[in-house]
Amino acid sequence: MSRRWPERLWIVRHGESAGNVARDAALKSGRAVIDIAERDADVPLSNVGEDQARSLGRWFADLPDGERPTTCFVSPYRRAMQTAVLVAREGGVETEQPIADERLREREFGVLDRLTKMGIEQRFPDQVELRARIGKFYYRPPGGESWTDVILRLRSFLDTLSLHYAEPGSRVLVVAHQVVVLCLRYLIEELDEERILAIDRQGDIANCGVTEYALDGDRLVLERYNFTTPLSVEGAPVTAEPDVPSGSR
Repeated sequence: MSRRWPERLWIVRHGESAGNVARDAALKSGRAVIDIAERDADVPLSNVGEDQARSLGRWFADLPDGERPTTCFVSPYRRAMQTAVLVAREGGVETEQPIADERLREREFGVLDRLTKMGIEQRFPDQVELRARIGKFYYRPPGGESWTDVILRLRSFLDTLSLHYAEPGSRVLVVAHQVVVLCLRYLIEELDEERILAIDRQGDIANCGVTEYALDGDRLVLERYNFTTPLSVEGAPVTAEPDVPSGSR
C-alpha cells in the first residue's frame, strides 16, 4: 500500500498584514469600508508581520537535523509569500524557494470585499439574511466563495501531496490563510460542518500560528493547533486579527 501523507505537515497562517491592521482601524473608528489601497492579493505584511515571520523561521531553523520542513508550499498572495520567504531566509526550510500554489489562496469575498460587518449590514442586508439562513459553511457571497468552495480546491492540493510528497523523509510546510488552515483541518481529520465550525468559534488563528500533524501509520495525527510559542520565545507580538471582511470570514 502506497503512503498517502508526508511524515510531518505544518500549516501556518501568514504574519500580520497591512489589511489586518486596516481592518482593526476601521472597526475602532466605526467605518463601513476598510481602507486598503491594494487589491487583496497584493496586501503586504506589516512590520509586526515581518518580525513574526522571522521569529517563526528561526524556530524552524532550531529544529534538529532531519526535522525541519523539506518543502514549502505557499499561497500566491503577497502576505503569504513574504511570510514563506522570510521563514526560508532564517533557515527554516531545507529548500530555499517556496512553491506558490493558487489553490492555497485566500477565500474570495466577492461583493463583500473590504467591508466591515457594519458595512455589510448597511449595503447588503439581503446577504446578511441569506447567510443567516444558509449558514457560514455553505454561504457564498455574490462573486465570492463559500467554505465548501475552498474545500473543493484543497482536495486537489492534498492529492498533489499524496502523489508527489509522501515519500519517506518528506516534511511539508504550508503557508496560507485562516480559512485555508481550518478547511485543511476539515479534510485531514475528516470532520463535519458542526465540528469545524465549533473549532472556528474557539477564536481566530494567530498570525504565524502553527498547526502541526505527524504521520502515525497511514494517517496524520494533530499534535498542535494555533501554536504561538515560536513567537513568544522570540519576543514577537502575537496577533490574531481576522482577515477582511470581518463579517464574512
